[in-house]
Amino acid sequence: MAPPLVTAPARATPAPAARPAGPGPLPPQKTHFDVQAHRGGLGLTTESTLEGFAKALRLGVTTLELDTQITKDLKVVVTHDRKVSAEKCRDTGPVTPGDPMYPYVGAYVKDLTLDRIRTLDCGYRRLPGFPEQERIAGARMVELKDVLGLVKEFRAHGVTLNIETKVEAGAPEQTAPRGLFVRRVHEEIHASGIGRQVTIQSFDWGALKEMHRIAPEYPLVALTNHDFLQVGRPGASPWLGGIDVDDHGGDFVAAAATVPGLTALSPVYGFPQNGTVGDPDFRFYVSPRMVAAAHARGLRVVPWTCDDPATMDALIGMGVDGLITDHPDRLRRVMAERGMRLPKAYGHR
Repeated sequence: MAPPLVTAPARATPAPAARPAGPGPLPPQKTHFDVQAHRGGLGLTTESTLEGFAKALRLGVTTLELDTQITKDLKVVVTHDRKVSAEKCRDTGPVTPGDPMYPYVGAYVKDLTLDRIRTLDCGYRRLPGFPEQERIAGARMVELKDVLGLVKEFRAHGVTLNIETKVEAGAPEQTAPRGLFVRRVHEEIHASGIGRQVTIQSFDWGALKEMHRIAPEYPLVALTNHDFLQVGRPGASPWLGGIDVDDHGGDFVAAAATVPGLTALSPVYGFPQNGTVGDPDFRFYVSPRMVAAAHARGLRVVPWTCDDPATMDALIGMGVDGLITDHPDRLRRVMAERGMRLPKAYGHR
């Protein structure tokens, strides 16, 4: 989910001095709060693995959040990174002796075939900063069809897959072309037969527009980290699919609302990106005003990616409709303290 770290916008809402006192009355719609397991819940399990997605289903979440990339041989793989990350994956050997593409770590996914990618060990270490993460030793990248199949195997009919088409609009040469990318993701979803359980998200609003063109039935989600909006800069940001946010007064909500098929907004929750309400320099980007403006347009607000319970609680107090989190277990505890309905847990069948 996370793009490069950004600085706080000048108008970000200051953090509250203390955690809100008590949950207070809960609006009726918040009895169906969206608990999104970021990359399957990477705070609990090696990210983007079938083991992680399965653990999230057994824990009880409403949504599995995941990222996609397209390989050289047009397979849709589940990975956050457009370039194979040495922090997460290591080479185990070339797919054939003397392969000129080897080593594969550091290469763009778009330039590697699936058989090359499947040689990578992406569970060789616990991700730094996540001491509770269960390491799935020897984990290989999985395909989108595998995750869709897992949800079918669990018969998790009430769970949504929030699938990010991770087109790099700011550097399009680093990922598969937008049209091809979107088409292949759509084909895999369609083949699964569970398209009714899917939402499509992207920082690249052009990819959202393209998905709406070929599959208008899929609900769309506009991601942003504020800097991608390019407020006050001449012309349209490459991330907004031809929309100039300044034509909408620099307002994220108003600009995003013009994307056809959009049903939700997913902004970064605050700055610094991983900050908490207890940090003296933290400021929220999400605000009650933003939430109210989105709701007035019939749009849900599901910020990313919050792991701190006190910050989760403050965001719920602002009226957000869900949260993307590496720690769905923590979010469930915050919800339980507020008397909110918890998502159903699914057993393996």
